[in-house]
Amino acid sequence: MNDIENPIETWSLDREIVLTKLLNHPRDKVFAAWMDPEALARWYGPAGLEIETHEADIREGGVWRFDMVGTFEGKAQRFENLMRFLEIVPNERIVTDYGTPDTQDPDRFRQTVTFDEQSDGKTVVTLRQLHPTRQRRQMVIGFGAVEYGLQTLDGLAAWLDG
Repeated sequence: MNDIENPIETWSLDREIVLTKLLNHPRDKVFAAWMDPEALARWYGPAGLEIETHEADIREGGVWRFDMVGTFEGKAQRFENLMRFLEIVPNERIVTDYGTPDTQDPDRFRQTVTFDEQSDGKTVVTLRQLHPTRQRRQMVIGFGAVEYGLQTLDGLAAWLDG
């Protein structure tokens, strides 16, 4: 079994990207924004791209199939995505298998989102990506994965604040 098949037990720093954001909202409200397909489509993704949902079954064993659509690098683009929900622990953690709609795509990665409520009622969201190889991690960082991930968390904050 390779590490991407069982990443909860085997994290590798040379394949991982970790992003965090402190949000001015309680954990249950932040978690709910991830569980509501209509809300998710409003805030998810890099700035400037819109979400078109084709299927949204947000539960353990369910999938979210969507396209990110917009102008990217000066031309109209469509990026097809599929998240398979592997584990959902209410108000604590969401684990997904993420990538293109091809479930056999060797570049799919594991994403784990955690929600840590602070004593002041704010929530720290941590988004971890575990890529199949060190080289794939470097490639997506070069493509802008860190910046786009932070834009996604900023979109969540703006949606919650709105």
